[in-house]
Amino acid sequence: QVQLVESGGGLVQAGGSLRLSCAASGRTFNSAPMGWFRQAPGKEREFVAAIARISGTYYADSVKGRFTISRDNAKNTVYLQMNGLKPEDTAVYYCAARAGAGGGSYYYTRTWDYWGQGTQVTVSS
Repeated sequence: QVQLVESGGGLVQAGGSLRLSCAASGRTFNSAPMGWFRQAPGKEREFVAAIARISGTYYADSVKGRFTISRDNAKNTVYLQMNGLKPEDTAVYYCAARAGAGGGSYYYTRTWDYWGQGTQVTVSS
């Protein structure tokens, strides 16, 4: 059974930093993309960042230059370093993974196969 478990969320002041982690179990994702989405209250889940199998990172315009996605294949883990946090970054952050290397655009939730339960990030002004 595949599980994605997020950690690292919390409350931080505007301008601060947090590092989210997502540990995968049940299978290895070394050959598949992994990513992060977020969902604010009353809004749809939106793409934040994705990282391909070997290289290649992709970001939403709203987080470019502030967030960095990385992965440690030996640990089957993906990270999201978030700097310069803003109140509008407040949301539940979800880890996502694909079953394989293909699958279309990273930006759509329907193209991802596995999801974590989410971790809350709250940025105070």
